[in-house]
Amino acid sequence: GPRLGAAFVEDGHETAASGFAAGLVARLAKGKQVFWISQEFASREYGAFCPPGSFEFGLDPSHFIFLSVVRFQDALRAAGDVLSCAGLGAVIIEVMGNPKALDLTASRRLVLASARNSVPSIFLRLGAVPQASAAETRWLVKAVPSAPETDDWGQPIFDVSLFRNRQGRTGQWVFSWSGDDGRFEEAKAAFGAVVSTPANRQAEAA
Repeated sequence: GPRLGAAFVEDGHETAASGFAAGLVARLAKGKQVFWISQEFASREYGAFCPPGSFEFGLDPSHFIFLSVVRFQDALRAAGDVLSCAGLGAVIIEVMGNPKALDLTASRRLVLASARNSVPSIFLRLGAVPQASAAETRWLVKAVPSAPETDDWGQPIFDVSLFRNRQGRTGQWVFSWSGDDGRFEEAKAAFGAVVSTPANRQAEAA
């Protein structure tokens, strides 16, 4: 069943990582509610979920439940509680930096809780460096400029490196997000798409 993943962010690309995580869990949730846990400081530093913007992105904000906490330990405790609810579609845990409490033991507990009720979960790691954890997948996300459009804003485009995958291959891809039908698509060659190239070695060693 689904397990825990971790999405890391290149500096200055935090909004792109949030958009990538939102689109990914919307796909995984298959119409069920998504529970989004965030630290207050992360919202103040990088911005919070914007309902009108989510409509532009192609997501219904009524499908998201939000919880804001001050301490990382509170986010961890809340994640353990909500992952016990089999009715949820997915969980995002948005945290800052590299808290000491996020060790192998803590991440293993979340992996087990996620698997027990088949509720996929994603750690959205803002201002963090990759570190050892029990997460089955680790991603590095950054934004790519959209192609010029005459009638609208253009599609969001993400450069995504999967540098750890306990279940299969790793690689690097460039995806565009289609808000009209709520799915990721391989970006056209004109956008500089790269498929299945090695992720950077520094991240790979984490």
